[in-house]
Amino acid sequence: MTPAVNAAKKGGITYELLEYSHDANAESYGLEAAEKLGLPPDSVFKTLLVSLSGHKSTLAVAVLPVSNTLSLKSIAKAVGAKKAEMADPKVAERTTGYVVGGISPLGQKKALPTVIDASAQALPRIHISAGRRGLEIALHADDLATLSRGIFAKITAE
Repeated sequence: MTPAVNAAKKGGITYELLEYSHDANAESYGLEAAEKLGLPPDSVFKTLLVSLSGHKSTLAVAVLPVSNTLSLKSIAKAVGAKKAEMADPKVAERTTGYVVGGISPLGQKKALPTVIDASAQALPRIHISAGRRGLEIALHADDLATLSRGIFAKITAE
């Protein structure tokens, strides 16, 4: 299993694994997951890494619905940084231990500040990458926050 699934098991939370056949030509990994699994796009969350300026951590994790766009200003404010910008994909892969399109907020090589979009709290469960393309984990947003030591904030663009 992946480090994300191992983290969920170790955390003792209730979760479900969902698998689908990943298409290497898919333009959006998250929207592909929603479509292939027959899930509403608002319940499937993507994991993005941002580089921070004016913060003790140089990187942070953003978890938001695949149907939305990240507000860099909002995530910077949520973690108390001066500025945020999208992290280089190679840095994201090296830091998390996952490949782009399969980055999970769980089981990363290095613990990073994590912000989960507040919309997750209204859902009975959300779906996040389980650590590889084609594998999703369904869990309660509060369990994700506990396991990732994350906080909730509105981080989507209007």
